[in-house]
Amino acid sequence: MSVTYLEAIREAQFEALRSDPNVFVYGQDIGQFGGAFKATKGLAREFPGRVLDAPISEDAMVGMAVGAAVEGARPIVEMQFADFSSVGFNQIVNQAATLYWRTNTPCPITIRLPSGGTAGSGPFHSQSMESIYAHYPGLVILTPATVEDAYWMLLDSVKLDDPVIFCEHKFLYYHLKAESFGEHSLPIGKARVARPGRHATVVTYSAMVHEALRAADELQMEGYQIEVVDLRSVKPMDTDTILGSVARTGRLLVVGESFPWGGVSAEVISRVSTEAFHMLDAPPMRLNSKDTPIPYHPNLWKAHRPTVGSICDALRRLLRF
Repeated sequence: MSVTYLEAIREAQFEALRSDPNVFVYGQDIGQFGGAFKATKGLAREFPGRVLDAPISEDAMVGMAVGAAVEGARPIVEMQFADFSSVGFNQIVNQAATLYWRTNTPCPITIRLPSGGTAGSGPFHSQSMESIYAHYPGLVILTPATVEDAYWMLLDSVKLDDPVIFCEHKFLYYHLKAESFGEHSLPIGKARVARPGRHATVVTYSAMVHEALRAADELQMEGYQIEVVDLRSVKPMDTDTILGSVARTGRLLVVGESFPWGGVSAEVISRVSTEAFHMLDAPPMRLNSKDTPIPYHPNLWKAHRPTVGSICDALRRLLRF
């Protein structure tokens, strides 16, 4: 029997609530209704008084969570969509991120952001916010791409004494399945080589890992072996694994669903160009979504974000250099 990415997130919250009485879940319509995506379905019945409906104010939600963390709780905050977290931006970056550095008081909160696009979601329900939050010291930014990581990284997040932005991709909720949650393996901050190769490296994360793996399958039929590195954690970032991969292949393409300007892809290329310029056989490339608001129409949305086809085209250009 297989489990979905969404079920992994639900079960991780169940286990966190079961194992630690200081954990509670807070968000809009997450109680009896079970949340917009049913990520908390049934939890309020199992843990009465610890799965709490919030007012429609992301600012108040995060502020309450910070206050609860100061008093020893470990809140999990669910945003209905990652985009809406901007309403709580001040609380996240000026309160949660700085609390330990200002007061020597830990702020163990986990903020779950249903991230990324799905067909028809449009500009207000499809954004990838990881680059914005990664800019601020004090925050841990996670981007699980597998069922196993969705489960184990969420459990690890709740145990951390740092505030965590947990970017779970909405497109993966039902589309991604696994036989089990697997065994806990890699820690937060460690990338994984999702596919070994020798002709070029693709560094990516979240849903784009699967687009990159399919692109690697396609290029294999053309005789190329593409290595795919799944960052897993945007901040901290595992530079050593990235550099090790580039040392093997000599070519780098960074793929992300977020907007291109000042994003995770730019950070990866900056690190490689600074620390491994002598290893490169071609200029590093990046492929992101278009630098426009995200369109509603499914066909426009597919043209807006990186896909198997656009990743293959970019890799062919990189390999021809």
